Amino acid sequence: MARRERRKDRKDRKDRDRDDREELDERVVHIARTSKVVKGGRRFSFRAVVVVGDQKGRVGVGVGKAREVPEAIRKASDRARKAMVKVNLLGTTIPHAVQTRFGAGEVLLKPASPGTGVIAGGGVRAVVEVAGVKDILSKSLGSDNILNVVQASFAALQELQDFREEAQRRGVSPEHLAPFWHEVEETYA
Repeated sequence: MARRERRKDRKDRKDRDRDDREELDERVVHIARTSKVVKGGRRFSFRAVVVVGDQKGRVGVGVGKAREVPEAIRKASDRARKAMVKVNLLGTTIPHAVQTRFGAGEVLLKPASPGTGVIAGGGVRAVVEVAGVKDILSKSLGSDNILNVVQASFAALQELQDFREEAQRRGVSPEHLAPFWHEVEETYA
């Protein structure tokens, strides 16, 4: 009887994990083939960069390495799920401009008015879209290495602060820090 219950618990856990995986948006950003020269010739392995998000303000980036592509993608996906963080958003955009560097990659993200869309390339686009950003302006300023650009975008999103908290910290009204198109609630007195 105990064995049957354990099987049922294991099956329920697998179903739960499958449900969690289905609600997250997962994008393979880049797959790189690397080789190592050994006595018998070359050994090839693969590096996968995967971005995972729920399109509601949570995003994670993972890197996986393996001898086969599917295994590298699986490892990267698992690492991205473990590294997910909550990002401060302002409606469909970000609350303020941010410029961040990771390695030689540097990324500038700016808020955009509603209807602008995602003006971003490759790695930056993948990161901001899975985070749930619909309107943003961006520019990649440093190296075009896709791994560094993705990591810089992830770091930039982590640096975002809520404009209401920042206004309170500075001692000014939230209207001074909110973007001009954002309607600030009148609950602050």
